[in-house]
Amino acid sequence: MAQQRKLYIETYGCQMNVNDTEVIFSILARHGYARTERMDEADVIMANTCSVRDNAEQRIWGRIEVFNQQKKARPDVVIGILGCMAERLKDQLLETRKVDLVAGPDAYRSLPDMLAAVRPDSPQINVILSRDETYADISPVRTDRSGVSAFISIMRGCNNVCSYCVVPYTRGVERSRDPRTIVREACEVFANGYKEVTLLGQNVDSYLWKEEGLPDVTFADLLERVAQISPRLRVRFATSNPQDISDAVLETMARHDNICKHIHLPVQSGSDRILGKMRRRYTREWYLQRVARIRELMPGCGLTTDVIAGFCSETEEDHAQTLSLMEEVGFDTAFMFQYSERPGTIAARKYPDDVDPATKTRRLNEIIALQNRKSLESYRADVGKRFTVLVEGPSKRNPAELCGRASNNKMCVFPQRSSVPGNDGHLQGEGTLPCRMHSARQGVLSLHPAREGALALPPLKPGDYVEVEVVDCTSATLLARLV
Repeated sequence: MAQQRKLYIETYGCQMNVNDTEVIFSILARHGYARTERMDEADVIMANTCSVRDNAEQRIWGRIEVFNQQKKARPDVVIGILGCMAERLKDQLLETRKVDLVAGPDAYRSLPDMLAAVRPDSPQINVILSRDETYADISPVRTDRSGVSAFISIMRGCNNVCSYCVVPYTRGVERSRDPRTIVREACEVFANGYKEVTLLGQNVDSYLWKEEGLPDVTFADLLERVAQISPRLRVRFATSNPQDISDAVLETMARHDNICKHIHLPVQSGSDRILGKMRRRYTREWYLQRVARIRELMPGCGLTTDVIAGFCSETEEDHAQTLSLMEEVGFDTAFMFQYSERPGTIAARKYPDDVDPATKTRRLNEIIALQNRKSLESYRADVGKRFTVLVEGPSKRNPAELCGRASNNKMCVFPQRSSVPGNDGHLQGEGTLPCRMHSARQGVLSLHPAREGALALPPLKPGDYVEVEVVDCTSATLLARLV
C-alpha cells in the first residue's frame, strides 16, 4: 500500500477560509493525503489566503519565502497558494518560480489532479470562478481542536460590489447552497459531538434557495430549520448586511433560545456621503433603525461591527459622524481598519486614495479609543448577570481556568470545577472562582471557599454547558464564577 503523502495548510483571513481549508482537507484525504501540523514533515505545503487588505497579502509573500526554505532542503516538496490572493495575483505568484500550484476558491475539486501534474518545469494553475460551485456534497474535515464549534458554508460569492471590496472579484457571484445539504451537515456535526454551528456567507441575509415546484427558502427559513435540529445545538451566523437583515430573521432569532443573540452588522462609516461612495446601499438612519429593531426584539443582543477609517475623500465631518454613530450604538466590539486600496475595485478605478496616512492613522486611533471605552461600558453592564456559557477549553492566559462564550458572543473566563475533601473524606464539588483572581477594577479578588456538603462533580470539559455569574470584567472579557 502506498504511503500517505502529508499535507500542511496555513489559513489566513475570514471564517470562510477556515471552512474552505476543511473542504480542501476532505477532498485531498480521498486521494491519499493526510493532514499534518508540522511543515517540516509535509510533502505539500499550502497557504489559503486573503486579499481584503494589502498587509494580508504582504504576509503571504513572506510566508512563501519560508516555504521555499523547506523546498531547498527537500526539493520534492510542492508549494501551493490557494484562495483569494491566488485568484487576484495568479501571474505574479507563478513568476516568482517559488510556487508550484495556484488555485482559486472555486477550483479545489481539481487539486488532486493539479498536484499529480506538478513538475519542476510545469506549475499548475486553476483560477476559474464558478456560478454554481458550493461544495455542498463535501463533508469538511473539522479543524476545531476542541471539537465544539463547526463552520458551515451556506453560500459563496457576493453580488453587492461595495466600491472598496475585492471579494466579488476573488470569490465570484453569489450562489446559495441547497438547504437540505446544510441541514444534513449540521445534523452530522451535532451527531459527532459538536455543540455549535456557525452558518457562513459573505452576506447571509441574501441567502435564497429556489427550486421548481417548492417554496423559496430564505435565510430566516434556513435558520429555523437548523435551530430545530436540537435545542442543545447552538446556532450562530456571519456576516449580515444592514441593507438586507429582515424582521423575519430577527423574529426567528428571538423565537429560538438556541439561536445565539449576537449579530455582526458592519457599518463601515457613519456618514451618508461616504456610505454612498462605498456603495453600501443603506443610510445612517436605516442602520440606526435596524439597531433599534434588534434591541426591541432581543434586549441584550450582542452587536459588533466593522469600521473603515480614511476612505476616499473622507472629511473631518464624515469622521465625526462615524464617531457619533459609534457613540450612539455602543457596539460590544469592532474590527477597525485604515482604508487599504485594493487594485481592480471600483474605488481604485474611480476615486483617488486622497486621505494622507498620518490622518488615517489619527482617525483610526480615535475610533479605537472610543470603541475601547464603549466596550468596557458594554462589558461592565453585564456584571451581576448570569449567562449560559458553552465551554471551549482552557483560558489562554491561565490554563487552570476555562473560557467560553455567552449567547451574546462575549468571552467569559471562569474556574474549572475543582474538588476538595469534605468532612467525611469524600470529594466535594466547588462552585466558585479560584481563591485569587486578577480583575479589571481591583488587584485581586478574595472569593468564597468550597461549599460544604456539595456533591462531587466531574471536571468541566469542552462542549459542556455551564451557568456562570459575572463578577467583574475587562474591556474584552467577562470574569465569572460558576453557579
